[in-house]
Amino acid sequence: MKRLAILGSTGSIGVNTLDVVERFRDRYKVVALSAGTNIRLLKDQVVKFKPRVVSVLNEGLACKLKEELERQGIEIVYGLEGVNKVATLPDVEMVVSAIVGAAGLIPTVSAIKAGKDIALANKETLVMAGKVVMKEARENGVTILPIDSEHSAIFQSLLGHQKQDMKRIILTASGGPFLKYSYEDLKAVTSQEALNHPTWRMGKKVTVDSASLMNKGLEVIEARWLFDVPVEKIDVHIHPQSIVHSMVEYVDGSVVAQMGLPDMRGPISYALAYPERLQMELPTLNLTEIDKLSFELPDEKRFPALKLAYRAVKIGGTMPAVLNAANEIAVESFLQNNLNFIRIPYIIEQTMECYEARELNIVGDALEADDWARRKARELI
Repeated sequence: MKRLAILGSTGSIGVNTLDVVERFRDRYKVVALSAGTNIRLLKDQVVKFKPRVVSVLNEGLACKLKEELERQGIEIVYGLEGVNKVATLPDVEMVVSAIVGAAGLIPTVSAIKAGKDIALANKETLVMAGKVVMKEARENGVTILPIDSEHSAIFQSLLGHQKQDMKRIILTASGGPFLKYSYEDLKAVTSQEALNHPTWRMGKKVTVDSASLMNKGLEVIEARWLFDVPVEKIDVHIHPQSIVHSMVEYVDGSVVAQMGLPDMRGPISYALAYPERLQMELPTLNLTEIDKLSFELPDEKRFPALKLAYRAVKIGGTMPAVLNAANEIAVESFLQNNLNFIRIPYIIEQTMECYEARELNIVGDALEADDWARRKARELI
């Protein structure tokens, strides 16, 4: 039985992970959970899965949860110290890293240093400090298995092939809800419209990133480190149907693609069970019922965030951490109706232009860049 800790258990990835666990109680045991502020859902998860340790955002929430769960006999911790405890418990074998944003970096690195295998959904860990994180994983004998559907698809498409035969990686993107909008239309979109994703159900921040194509930019950077591939060999194609999750092209012209209906439980179950596959009994992909599978290149004029991500990873060092932090602040401001949608990439670009990238040697370098970029982005807004 594999013993799991789930970071971000009340988010969409966390909820779907627990759905997989529920289907395979004989294979997985939830030892620990961490969440932010949604203690109502966390309480239900605790009652159902009976973890030994639970972490929440702050002391006040921890006290409230203790009152409601006093008979459950669990340890309740909070803050950064608490989530790090969840990530490093001695009897945990695999940590599901599903915290959204830069907040996932420190606990994920802590888990790696503790020798835990990682099922990675927190792309920001590799965006901010990919060089350092992958070095830590190698030195600690840790396996990082991707949960993002695109990176899971690449991982599966690389299996059984020699790395030197790979010509390029093709990441697919749905294009989000504004794919056919003109630039003038984009000026007037609301946060509610941005959250209406046509194919996936995700958290607010990731959904807005999908609408701006920044999510794909972050995935380009993640793929660069996860698969040790030069960014020049990573392309992006818009694929609105979200059936082909990503592809790998080889030097002989062959293209290997991984396909499936858009359901995160597929890549989650693969990461949890690798190298096995679980009998998930999900809906079957019936290609005869699909009208078409279409692909197009992204429009960088209407969606400049993707170009900014490529620029950041090519500059290297601490610049991707600055890109990520500025984006998080800009998206937060957009969701609060304090910033227009089309201004999100502008704030990111201006923040990057005010910054001189430094060498990335330790996680602290990324955290310093993150802190600077947040302050600068707020100032610009």
